[in-house]
Amino acid sequence: MVQTVKPTLLVMAAGMGSRYGGLKQLDQFGPNGETIMEYSVFDAIRAGFGKVVFVIRREFEAAFKNALPARLSDQILVEFVLQEPDKLPEGFVAPADRIKPWGTGHAVWVAQAKIKEPFAVINGDDFYGKDSFEIIAHFLKNTSGEYALAGYRLANTLSENGTVARGICEVDEAGYLKSVTERTSIHRSGTGVVYTDESGNEVPLSGKETVSMNLMGFTPSLFGYCTGSLVLFLRERGKDPKAEFYLPGLVNELIRTGRVRMKVLPTPATWFGVTYAGDKPVVMQKIAQLVREGVYPEKLWR
Repeated sequence: MVQTVKPTLLVMAAGMGSRYGGLKQLDQFGPNGETIMEYSVFDAIRAGFGKVVFVIRREFEAAFKNALPARLSDQILVEFVLQEPDKLPEGFVAPADRIKPWGTGHAVWVAQAKIKEPFAVINGDDFYGKDSFEIIAHFLKNTSGEYALAGYRLANTLSENGTVARGICEVDEAGYLKSVTERTSIHRSGTGVVYTDESGNEVPLSGKETVSMNLMGFTPSLFGYCTGSLVLFLRERGKDPKAEFYLPGLVNELIRTGRVRMKVLPTPATWFGVTYAGDKPVVMQKIAQLVREGVYPEKLWR
C-alpha cells in the first residue's frame, strides 16, 4: 500500500558533545548563524517532509526553542520531545546516579506519541546532504512497510581531525541490509583508509564500503519493537548508570531475527559533522561552498 501522508523527520539532539566541548547542535555554522540541524530541516522540507520532531533534554529546552528561528514554524510543523533518564516504560525506575539519557534507541522510543506516519531519523549534529533526504523521502512516501537506510561511501564520511567509528553495512544481492558491523578508530593513513582492530593492528579498508550514518527510514511499527527491546535491555542493564540502548543494535537484531527488512539506499552525498572542535572551520567552509554553488540560499529562512 503506497503512503499518501507526508513523512516526519525525527532529529536526535539530546547529546552533550563531550569531545566537541559544547552543545554542538546549537552552534552556528551557516553564513547567517544557521545550525547544522537547520540545513537538515531545509533539505527535508524541499524533499516533502511535513513535520519535524526534535528530541532534546529538559535543561536545553529554552535554548533550543530560542535558537531555532520562529520562521521555521512557518515552513513545517515543529514538535519537541524531552528525552530524560527517568522517562521509561512502566515498572522501571532510573538509577539515582543516572545522568545521561539512554541512547539513540531510547530517543526514538520517547518520540512515539508524536509520530503516526512513516519517519526518518537523523543525528542533530550531522550534515547529510540534499540528495540523501530526497532518496529517503521518496522511499517513505512509497513504502509498503519496509524500512530503509541511506548508505554512504565510507571515504565520504571521514574526519580530518581524528579517528571515527562507523557502522559498515553488509548488503545482500537484492540491496537489503544483512548486518552492520561497528569499526572504530577509522582514519586515513599513508596507505589509504584503515581501522584499528581489538589487538591494536591497523586493518586496511578500501574506502568504498557502505556505511550507515544513522539516516534511517521507518514506519510506526518500529515503536512496538522498540518498546519490547527496551524492556529487555532495562531488565538486563537498567542498573548500569552508563549503559545505552542503541538504535543500530535494535535494527541489527530485528534483521537477524527476520522480523523486518531494511533496504539500503545508496547516496552520492558527502556526509560531514562535528565530532571534534577542529571540525568546525571545515564544516563552515563546506557549507559556504554549497551556498556559493547555489545548493542553499545564503539566508535559509527568508
